[in-house]
Amino acid sequence: MPPPAMPAAPATSTDWDPTASHPRHKPAGHATYAQGIWPGLFLTGTIAALAFGLREIPGVGTLSPMILAIIIGIAFHNIVGTPRRAKEGVTFSLRRILRFAIILLGFQLTAQQIVEVGPVGFAVIVATLIATFTFTTWLGHVMGVDRKLTQLIAAGTSICGASAVIATNTVTKGHDEDVAYAVACVTIFGSIAMFTYPLLPDVVRLDPHTFGLWAGASIHEIAQVVAAAFQDGQTSGEFGTIAKLSRVMLLAPLVITLGLMATRRSSHHHGASGPTGKAPMPWFLVGFIALVALNSLVVIPADFKSVIVPATTFLLSVALAAMGLETDISKLKAKGLKPLMLGAASTLFISGFSLALIKAMP
Repeated sequence: MPPPAMPAAPATSTDWDPTASHPRHKPAGHATYAQGIWPGLFLTGTIAALAFGLREIPGVGTLSPMILAIIIGIAFHNIVGTPRRAKEGVTFSLRRILRFAIILLGFQLTAQQIVEVGPVGFAVIVATLIATFTFTTWLGHVMGVDRKLTQLIAAGTSICGASAVIATNTVTKGHDEDVAYAVACVTIFGSIAMFTYPLLPDVVRLDPHTFGLWAGASIHEIAQVVAAAFQDGQTSGEFGTIAKLSRVMLLAPLVITLGLMATRRSSHHHGASGPTGKAPMPWFLVGFIALVALNSLVVIPADFKSVIVPATTFLLSVALAAMGLETDISKLKAKGLKPLMLGAASTLFISGFSLALIKAMP
């Protein structure tokens, strides 16, 4: 007589798969789903609001609310624990709200800004991005770091920090721990750069214009660039911001290229008889490009922009609060120090490479 089947272990908070929608376990109906997301949305929204509030404390204002939100989220998850009923809303914040916020970033960019950076400045930004991404993926392979995690660190370092990491993961489809680790890397090293760069203009002998270009071409997050570049004055701050936003425009072509590469790799792996699939099109990036085009062709009222810019930052903070609420420190520790060392090497590379190009500029 066969032994009785063992009962299934009860689900715990660590068993939860944030990428699964579990449609079979939910009653049908949009209302039920909507009800399910509210506790998590309330939690991520509260953390984002707290991050904005903390910036009023002297000295904390140099940190972006996005960075503060992920720090608070990680602390809450690892000390208090994310309630199970909040999981659905946390996933919604990380997936849907993040994509919507990236689309809205288009309102902060115009084609004219690239013109202001100039052909030489833009060439420095493009060359730095390509070289950094290539160097990081090569070094990650040499060091034996997982390919998907390597690509996330490369994207976050070479383009725009946490936003680029999560956008890139829509096509690389890495594990959530990979995303959290990559976000941690770009947050840590971007913050170090944010505090270090303002000490260096005299050391590296850059005027406000070229210092702004250097900050914009090499520091990870938009908020970190703004914080660092404005320390060297208004001219440096404004140009650093424009240079950084020009770099953010390159997010769309990079993610689409990575999607095509992933599809080709999958087709090659399965062979001629296997599924070839279509290149994954991150549609939110199409929305992002459309808003950049709209913002370039139509004069958007200043009153509207004064609302939409902080709203975009708030929504990005909500998404990063959600990322923090999914970040298990023990799982990050399990990945070891190699990816962290890769993030450090990538940051040093983008800083040194861009500085060398700027120094070589006519």
